[in-house]
Amino acid sequence: MLTLDFANCLADRVGTHGIDPALLDSGGEAASGLAHLTERLGKSRGSGWERWRSLHLEPMRSDHVTAVNALVSRFKGRFENLVVLGIGGSALGNIALQGALNPSTYNLLPGGTGSSSGGTGVPPVRSGPRLFVIDNVDPAYFGSLLTFLEQSDSKLERTLFNVVSKSGETAETAAQFMIVRDLLKRKGRKGSDHVVAITDPAKGTMRQICDAEGYPTLPVPDGVGGRFSVLSPVGLFSAAMCGIDINALLDGAASMDGPCARPAMLENPAATLAFLLVELGTRLGKPNHVMMPYCNGLYLLADWYRQLWAESLGKKSDLRGDTVYAGFTPIKALGTTDQHSQVQLYREGPNDKVIGLVEVADFGKQDVAIPAGLGVDAIQYLEGKSMASLLAAEKRATEYALVESHRPNYTITFPKVDAFHVGQFIYLWEMVTAYAGLLLNIDAYDQPAVELGKQATFGLMGRPGYEKHLKAVNATLKPSKWVIKG
Repeated sequence: MLTLDFANCLADRVGTHGIDPALLDSGGEAASGLAHLTERLGKSRGSGWERWRSLHLEPMRSDHVTAVNALVSRFKGRFENLVVLGIGGSALGNIALQGALNPSTYNLLPGGTGSSSGGTGVPPVRSGPRLFVIDNVDPAYFGSLLTFLEQSDSKLERTLFNVVSKSGETAETAAQFMIVRDLLKRKGRKGSDHVVAITDPAKGTMRQICDAEGYPTLPVPDGVGGRFSVLSPVGLFSAAMCGIDINALLDGAASMDGPCARPAMLENPAATLAFLLVELGTRLGKPNHVMMPYCNGLYLLADWYRQLWAESLGKKSDLRGDTVYAGFTPIKALGTTDQHSQVQLYREGPNDKVIGLVEVADFGKQDVAIPAGLGVDAIQYLEGKSMASLLAAEKRATEYALVESHRPNYTITFPKVDAFHVGQFIYLWEMVTAYAGLLLNIDAYDQPAVELGKQATFGLMGRPGYEKHLKAVNATLKPSKWVIKG
């Protein structure tokens, strides 16, 4: 199991910048309040926008895994490239799973029928197609992929496109899809042989397109928002195509479910972490929350966490309708890289951050020995050690330095990086977010502030019905005299 060590968030380690340990007393107000929230979450699980809490449970689990595996069996071995078209929650989970559970050189490896490394070493061949997740409409970014695919008919013939959009009306994904559909048509390729859509199972624009053009589909389940969808077909299909053990992912989530439902605060990692972060963020003036994995493979999970934490908790109004401007700013960092770029600020800048350190206890066969024999006194101390031991020392030294500067921090430890423990990590943070939403008394499942930007985009791009948004944009952003020409 993952472990959470939060001693460095307490006042006996970091002084007045930490939480009084007495607040954690089992008979205290905080423990009682969190036990009540745990009871509320027990009653609401699986309903409304909390259906994500059932993704690892039957019958939803079997339904999704069976459907995903059927399409993987149909397509695997036929394609050298898998291109995911999506944005936000339709992309970040796919990227995070690939980054954590396949080697960084995955796309460079020759194709074959090998199995995923799962954190145990680089396989001699890829365990599936190359994976490209196109999560933006930057023309140079998207155009470079199109150039690659159009180099020869064989490249396009060996490419499968996975469009992920519940409605089909998200402008970025719709534009990507329209370009890809046109490309396939121009090259004489049958769309249903090259496109898999993950969308609403019953309604919406993409559903209509899929039914009309015969694309195979997987569901975006009702009641599962994008940022909570990684353990649904949204994330599972590309993972399974690339050799990741999706049953182990779901097993990990299931194993974290019980601990996150324990009524005793200090036995419940999600409740405890949510309380610490909300308390530090609201009462102790630390609204900036850093996630700093000491493992390159886990770095992209910090991107996934950023959307989850920011979009879920950043709300103007609470459930009473009062203006509260709730939320915390998630920041990603990488150990040890950002010890040389960020930690100066974290230690001597404003004391307005909580730093979450993520470490790996065992890198297994991926560890690399540091050889002896160079004969230079100044670095002889490294001889015979390993890269993993150096990384662990760097993390512990940073932890010590942060405590010396009275900067609250906590550590989440992975026993090893594999699908099971990544599944645990995902479910833990989803539950931390659910608890934090209740503690802040906000709706953690809507995102009203995102909608205005979408509507303005529709107006600017000429979508009928959004003319008033175009007028509003042009009135607000009228030509300015405050422009400096370089």
